[in-house]
Amino acid sequence: MSRTREHVLDALRVAGASTWTAATQHPMVRAIGDGTLPHEVFRGYFEQNVLYLREYVRSIAMLLAKAPDIPAMETLTRFLSQIADNEIPANLLFLERLGGDVDAVQRAGGREMHPTTYGYTRHLLATCAQGDCAEGLAAVLPCQWSYGEIGRTLMGSHPDDEIYAEWISMFGNDEYDALVEASTKLLDELVGDDEHRIPALMEIFDRSIRFEVEFWDMAYAGRPT
Repeated sequence: MSRTREHVLDALRVAGASTWTAATQHPMVRAIGDGTLPHEVFRGYFEQNVLYLREYVRSIAMLLAKAPDIPAMETLTRFLSQIADNEIPANLLFLERLGGDVDAVQRAGGREMHPTTYGYTRHLLATCAQGDCAEGLAAVLPCQWSYGEIGRTLMGSHPDDEIYAEWISMFGNDEYDALVEASTKLLDELVGDDEHRIPALMEIFDRSIRFEVEFWDMAYAGRPT
């Protein structure tokens, strides 16, 4: 591993280590892993996550348009397909199984977004529209990367509830790991040897991770007390 690659990855993770841990080990994540999360809370999560993922796809599409070469295009196309072709349909199916109104969510717009969902998606859209490919990738990568870690960590949990077990397996598999590896490698390649870019990328990355924590907080706040 080159010094630059090691520095980029380590700098982003180490700088926001406590926030990263708060996202990947959130109480709601642990409740999914042990199968104790009330279904209505998970339903509320999907109601907002579908709206989030819709804007996430748009953000990745903007990065695809800015890709500097064919290998970058290939990686970002895989990234976009994972969300558009796999995760959004899966989220809608989970929502339906949990008794949610799929049609209403598909028709929903910005007014139905929780302020956290709105703020997170505006951060992604603005960064991907105004920044270059590396800056946009630093913004969208924390979601993908943290969910890969969550999935792998929870794979040993094996909750009896099929919905939670299936959600975990969607992220805790070799194919998803390979996509995360390709995406993080692309960020390193985009940065190259220009280590002066690291502070600005760290700021973008950290903001996204903070939004990840806030998104989990928002969803978990709907649990019965």
